[in-house]
Amino acid sequence: MEVVFARGTGELPGLGVLGTPLVTAIRSALPGRTVDAYAVNYAAEASQASAGPGATDMSRHVSTVAAACPGTRFVIGGYSQGATVTDIAIGVPFGVAQGTAIPADLAARVAAVVVFGNPLGITHQSIAQRSPVYGPKTKEFCNPGDAICGNGNGGNMVAHLQYATNGSVQQAAQFAVGKLTGA
Repeated sequence: MEVVFARGTGELPGLGVLGTPLVTAIRSALPGRTVDAYAVNYAAEASQASAGPGATDMSRHVSTVAAACPGTRFVIGGYSQGATVTDIAIGVPFGVAQGTAIPADLAARVAAVVVFGNPLGITHQSIAQRSPVYGPKTKEFCNPGDAICGNGNGGNMVAHLQYATNGSVQQAAQFAVGKLTGA
């Protein structure tokens, strides 16, 4: 199994403030199983222009690992702009950013999609509404008051920064493990 995660805008390269604890929680819930992790390689710049290249990196990585390891299943996701990376990678375009989507023949290998503070919500849409393929295996987190994902007025950045501390990461891990194990 592999978790492929895109960090949020402005975070240092790596899995980020949500991807790191997500991977840890999934590993803890699956003792004795190999759970690898991949941090999407993209700029995560404030202009949001890096979301497309990030989606292409996510898609290429999934394709490469899937070809090399035919039994690997994936959990993909992201936080904030990283959620937009994920949207594009699963064929749900948002804004002007363009990138390569995961090939349709690999969709079944993606067991779960988890996103936090997804800007797609600003348009009052969700992955569940936009993707009949990925919607049923997606869990989207948007805190009350989070204007980034369309669940608040103004720019309540405190709400957007609470996913790491409000139980969302544990809920996401439980969801992903359930999809991975069929529980």
